[in-house]
Amino acid sequence: MPHTRSDIVRLARAWIGTPYHHQASARGIGTDCIGLIRGLYRELYGQEAEAAPAYSRDWAEAAGEETLLAAARRHLVEIAPADAGPGDVLVFRYRTVAVAKHAAIMATPLTMIHAIEGAPVTEVALSPWWRRHMAAAFSFPPP
Repeated sequence: MPHTRSDIVRLARAWIGTPYHHQASARGIGTDCIGLIRGLYRELYGQEAEAAPAYSRDWAEAAGEETLLAAARRHLVEIAPADAGPGDVLVFRYRTVAVAKHAAIMATPLTMIHAIEGAPVTEVALSPWWRRHMAAAFSFPPP
């Protein structure tokens, strides 16, 4: 059955309160930002998109490669960031010259759901700071 944007947001909101845990992807138990997207993918399609390799907290800086964007492009449908809507995946760079290393789900035109170190999964404002640091946006493909 096809999923709707509201289905994706509903599933993402079910992860709210999940503690942050590096490399994890288990709703209610622990997740990081990539694990949140992986978990939603599993819930939507019944399987992992691909096995996630082990990664350190500084993986992006250490490798200097657009690993996160490449994986998103293999499994999601890239859209213009300005066209992103509720249920889409947002990918961010913490600094303009850095590789992309953070992901979230747009919940409303003004909010996003994400996992960030030191806090449980939360729905936060998609503030001007986050908008300036958006590197790409993706939709989940049809089932």
